[in-house]
Amino acid sequence: MTPTPVVRLRATGVARAFGTEQALAGVDLDLHAGEVHALVGLNGAGKTTLMRLALGMLRPDTGTVRVDVGNGPVDPVGAPSATWRHVGHLIETPFTYPELTVRETVRSAARLRGLDRAAATAATSQVLAELALDHWAERRARTLSLGNRQRVGLACAVVHDPQVMVLDEPSNALDPAGVVRVRRRLADAAHRGAAVLVSSHHLDEMARVAHRITVLHRGRVLGTLDPAGADLERQFFDMVYEEEDAVADAPTARETAPTSPRSAA
Repeated sequence: MTPTPVVRLRATGVARAFGTEQALAGVDLDLHAGEVHALVGLNGAGKTTLMRLALGMLRPDTGTVRVDVGNGPVDPVGAPSATWRHVGHLIETPFTYPELTVRETVRSAARLRGLDRAAATAATSQVLAELALDHWAERRARTLSLGNRQRVGLACAVVHDPQVMVLDEPSNALDPAGVVRVRRRLADAAHRGAAVLVSSHHLDEMARVAHRITVLHRGRVLGTLDPAGADLERQFFDMVYEEEDAVADAPTARETAPTSPRSAA
């Protein structure tokens, strides 16, 4: 008998607009403990918006988002600090303090997530080694390359061994060796029971690490891809083009509006 998956993050009917731009339109998504769940989509698909909603950085116009780190589901907007101690995130550009060293930056992140001084120091040393940041540990963050700043951002997101991880393009700007290290770190986290939500444009990379792949386009979930399936890129574009054809064929509001007697005359 297959055990019921533990849901760590759930979005239900989530919609969000920015002015006239509909970023998300009725999205449903579950994230389970012990899995890497990948979001893939073209630029502007709504991936980052969904992640910001999952972290309480934005409020949905409609729908609900709930995160559960073991104490019951809560709204991420206004969630207590006890919840955030078990959540790690990296959204878009990694934030660093330019005047701090790499070691100080990562240790500060650990302390902010509730680790005591000794635990934070030990966890920092471990994650710096895992992400090959030892060489730059005493460098100030402002002197780092874009790829190494990305590694520091990821280190800050995972140093406290969170139960829920929300990572937006974590392999962005990384060299091939860095990509492999990130892949290994995500797989290890899921193996230990963490729930990992990750976005990417790279289907081949996600296929190597993800348990599930959800396709997002124009703010809607089009479906899922099996990471073990053949020719994922073709399957992805088949979904996207089918949606684009449906949008193109749909009647516009002008075409469906009733004709008044005056205009008909």
